[in-house]
Amino acid sequence: MTFYIVIITCIVSILGFYNQVLTNQLIFEPYVVHKYKQWYRFFTCGLLHADFIHLAVNMFVLYSFGNAVEQYYSMAFGHPKSIFMYLLLYISSIGAANVSTYQKYLNSSNYRSLGASGAVSAIVFVFILFRPYQKIYLYGLIGLPAIVWGIVYMIYSWYMNQKATDNVNHEAHFFGAVYGMLFTIFFKPSLFLFFIKQVFWLI
Repeated sequence: MTFYIVIITCIVSILGFYNQVLTNQLIFEPYVVHKYKQWYRFFTCGLLHADFIHLAVNMFVLYSFGNAVEQYYSMAFGHPKSIFMYLLLYISSIGAANVSTYQKYLNSSNYRSLGASGAVSAIVFVFILFRPYQKIYLYGLIGLPAIVWGIVYMIYSWYMNQKATDNVNHEAHFFGAVYGMLFTIFFKPSLFLFFIKQVFWLI
């Protein structure tokens, strides 16, 4: 399923690079959503990216972690229910990651946001939920447990959101990550205890 999400996202994003009308129709604009009730923008913005680098990074991370999460979901929820749960996780994460952004900017007519980063963050943190001590290598050089990278990522996202000095929606990254873990634990509460036991070396 991850493969198909990547393909669809790549196609729509690339079309958006060359078609401003399409981008304008799908991009997340809190003011437009609020004024015209175009709620679909909460989700369609995840099909768009700012440029090829933005797209490549998000899709590489999604593909790297998504396949593993699909397998973990299959073990947790069983097949074929796991396919539905994985899709629901990904799609709902896009919208959930944008809720706080919507509330903050619903009266700002010049604010726009796009990208699948919120959903990708959700996928990565679901991976951490299942395998907190799995080594993850940054640029193939620095290897640290997934939970350590997760903590660093959350601190960085919160800090950068407070600074607001770049054009990145760090808030969506933060809340997407939180939502991914909460979503999974909500539908499979036993995974919380499983996570805690792993963190404290109880299993």
